[in-house]
Amino acid sequence: MVPSRLRPLALASAAALAAGLLTPLAATAADPRTATLAGDLQSELGCAKDWDEACTATQLTQSGTTYSKTFTVPAGSYEWKVAINGAWDESYGEGGRDGGNIALNLPNAAKLTFTYDDVTHQLGITPVGLAGATTAADATLAKDSLRNPLTKERFYFVMADRFANGDKANDTGGLSGGRLETGFDPTDKGFYHGGDLKGVQDRLDYIKGMGTTAIWLTPSFKNRPVQGTEGAESAGYHGYWITDFTQIDPHLGSNADMKALIDAAHAKGMKVFFDIITNHTADVIDYTEGQYTYRNKASYPYKDAAGKAFDDRDYLGKTFPEMDAATSFPYTPVFKSEADRTVKVPAWLNDPLMYHNRGDSTWAGESSTYGDFVGLDDLFTERPEVVKGMGEIYKTWVDFGIDGFRIDTVKHVNMEFWQQFIPEILGQAKAVGNADFFAFGEVYDSSPQFLSTYTTEGKLQATLDFGFQARGVDYAKGGKASSLADFYAQDDWYTDADSNAYQLPTFLGNHDMGRAAMFIRDGGATGETLMARTKLANSLMYLTRGQPVTYYGDEQGFMGTGGDKESRQDMFATKVADFATQPVLGDTAGAKDRYNTAHPLYAHLAALSKARAKHPALGDGLQQVRYAADGDGLFVTSRYDKGAKVEYLVAANNSTATQKTTLESWTGKAMFTPVFGTDHAVKSGADRKVTVDVPPMSVSVWRANKPIVTPAAAPLVTLKTPADGGVLNGRTEIGADVSGNNPAQATFLYRPVGATSWTTLGTDDNAPYRVYHDVSKLPLGTPLEYRVVVKDSAGHISADGSWGITGKATGPAVENGDRPATQPGAVSVPGSHNDEMGCAADWVPACEQAQLGLDAKDGIWKKSYDIKPGSYAYKAALDKDWAVNYGVGGSNGANISYDTADGKVSFYYDPTTHWVTSDEEGPIITAPGDFQGALGCDNWAPACMRPWLQDKDGDGSYTWSTTKIPAGTYSFKIAHGLGWDENYGAGGVRDGGNITLSVPSDGATTTFVYDSATHVTKVTSG
Repeated sequence: MVPSRLRPLALASAAALAAGLLTPLAATAADPRTATLAGDLQSELGCAKDWDEACTATQLTQSGTTYSKTFTVPAGSYEWKVAINGAWDESYGEGGRDGGNIALNLPNAAKLTFTYDDVTHQLGITPVGLAGATTAADATLAKDSLRNPLTKERFYFVMADRFANGDKANDTGGLSGGRLETGFDPTDKGFYHGGDLKGVQDRLDYIKGMGTTAIWLTPSFKNRPVQGTEGAESAGYHGYWITDFTQIDPHLGSNADMKALIDAAHAKGMKVFFDIITNHTADVIDYTEGQYTYRNKASYPYKDAAGKAFDDRDYLGKTFPEMDAATSFPYTPVFKSEADRTVKVPAWLNDPLMYHNRGDSTWAGESSTYGDFVGLDDLFTERPEVVKGMGEIYKTWVDFGIDGFRIDTVKHVNMEFWQQFIPEILGQAKAVGNADFFAFGEVYDSSPQFLSTYTTEGKLQATLDFGFQARGVDYAKGGKASSLADFYAQDDWYTDADSNAYQLPTFLGNHDMGRAAMFIRDGGATGETLMARTKLANSLMYLTRGQPVTYYGDEQGFMGTGGDKESRQDMFATKVADFATQPVLGDTAGAKDRYNTAHPLYAHLAALSKARAKHPALGDGLQQVRYAADGDGLFVTSRYDKGAKVEYLVAANNSTATQKTTLESWTGKAMFTPVFGTDHAVKSGADRKVTVDVPPMSVSVWRANKPIVTPAAAPLVTLKTPADGGVLNGRTEIGADVSGNNPAQATFLYRPVGATSWTTLGTDDNAPYRVYHDVSKLPLGTPLEYRVVVKDSAGHISADGSWGITGKATGPAVENGDRPATQPGAVSVPGSHNDEMGCAADWVPACEQAQLGLDAKDGIWKKSYDIKPGSYAYKAALDKDWAVNYGVGGSNGANISYDTADGKVSFYYDPTTHWVTSDEEGPIITAPGDFQGALGCDNWAPACMRPWLQDKDGDGSYTWSTTKIPAGTYSFKIAHGLGWDENYGAGGVRDGGNITLSVPSDGATTTFVYDSATHVTKVTSG
């Protein structure tokens, strides 16, 4: 029987042994000693039994104070440690002496060297026989960065009801009665206005005139005509309240009309994309309880027909337990009328068991995927019947001839749904001869790290680039050019074996959030400056990577006053009084048709499309950032035509004065001739340096008149991450350094140690060269071999390798918490709680009630609220805009979720670390003591947040670092909740004695680490 100290711990940081992180003890090597590899792998290595501390077959060979031996270990899952002198009295494992067992997982047999150091007592393994220097075989591994057929489309996003009325006979959708029966009221911005598919077809030449190659239609399926409580009704003109997924909404026309539109568009060289929905249907199901507050799974689990609780996620991809609509759900579903029982098509959609029935989503936590979307019936997408049913619906439309899908509300559907749905749809498209079919999703978030999970793990080909929307508009308003460069540096999150950032649809505004010109106007631009900055935004979108999307009406200068209904104006002569009086950029207000091909924005978009069509490298050519100003000013990239080996320079200037800079190019002694936005050429010298100057608020593009300089020899390449034996966890960076100033493509591959074939992770074609490998589903202790193969513009090949081992995340380094010299102008907490705070709408960063206040003493932004108890989500937004925002972990990432039982919640934002949190998500931890006076607070003040210890990665370890405590000896304690009611002193004792701190010199870095499980605090200074 294995002694208790040998029993496996939870598979903790197995990679610590490879990275040399185990705790050293005092060396005691005076007497001859032995070190034996012991574990459940010993019987495979020649021992009579496992965990035999005295087995000589696995005794390591001594060389000085180091012990090592190489074994060929069969495939399997193991645990091991080292026993000294053939006994368990002294042994070393995870964490040092008497430490836990170390995990080792081998998918293949592998040759490994095990080592033990008798001075540091560190353990390690090293794979033997890994791939070495470049070989001829590497040429077969080198791939080209992906450019799928749809990486250079130019989309025009059309809301058919508001675009053109080609057939007045269908205005009421074949229904009789007033507007509450037909949904038709062209004077109300929330009702049908009469636009239809024939109207779109009639205006195809207008659409094509902008250079459009793909039309994206808002959802066109049959909708519930009117929904809403009495006095607050609106119509399904937008298409998101579907009752029949098999036919076109009669207000827009018929299936035959759609077929005619597709055929006509194809004849003019344009594709047609459908906006589709898998998350919800029209609001047909009510609850007998008459309540709609979200009920979570913990308090209200699903029950089978016999009343036994179960977790639906245990049945993903399997047959669900039998359920009963009357007893199985948190709310009891009931149809609003007898007719509603059969209103949905296909018929399976009428089964209330196919819906979550948990109440309204708060956009937070589990409710984000289980809750009703503002009352709309939320499909139970975890059920196999729903996955299959939705797949069958949209396969039919693939067969119909649609060229692709824009998929609504992607992040509100569980990831497993997309992992099955997307491959099935693409498989159907291929089967009917449409190998170019393209499906991209709406994931309403601006973080590339988060968005990319849906193109890597979720199998979508692309997501709408909300990240570009935020940074592109911010730059057009006069924001930092460096922020734009930082954004493009995150493109590598999207790189995998079948997709990358080049195929992301980019946009500046839409039907939900509002229009680009409005955002820029609200940033302070007026008159000619507003026009120039709006053109600048579109130029940036069309001339940098991605597939630009123009929202209908933007080309006619529509601005509007907000999102949703306020951004859905009529292109034909409007009858909505508010629309008729709104200012129009580049034109006059009024009720008139707006299809003016001479409008300055229409002409600008047409010119951009012409340049992009004539020079395909501006569409999907390699993009390498060359220069970005620290503030406003120049942002410059190279674009590369790989076939012709010709370089373009794209230079944007968002300042109000002409800007000039000298930068490096790939092309020596060349003339760069003007392509767009400028009429003068620029030259590069023998050193390949070129000086560009760009007029204010514009973009200039040049093309080299000769091919780039190709290198005479292969570049030097070093696979820098992971370092040999490095820890791998989550989505871990695999990165390489490549020498030389030349276009190159770096293909990253991996294989489990011991395997012979490589799996491609992706190919990156611009520096920094890297991909992100998701190892989260691999067992801890799995050693992986990595390789990078680089191909330069001359076809030279070079390669390098490294290896790592999966382990537990070690968490980020402790951040310095000293306050920045300048604070943001404002910090708000936009989220699903904003209406509870008194805002006009949720998720509005400019709402005054959502603005936090700056505490002048501790430099933290904070505010307390009384809101309705429930579940919510939010982020921190700076300066009343989404351009700079922070979510989970202090990153520009996912929304932060919290639950409040009493409705009392306080928010806190640190401008140094960008951590935003609330007291509902965990305790607010401070370290009050007699050093606080030196930081600007009263000594021993627990509410002063200068010494705010933070847990950004959520592992229970709270940290803070500062250089502001002067030399001296001090005392402190740990306080919870900004008060003394709960405090911990020396040894982690509640209400215990003070903890002593010594700072050796002024300016020394002092670091506090508090373990919330043991309540022990460690502090170092030096």
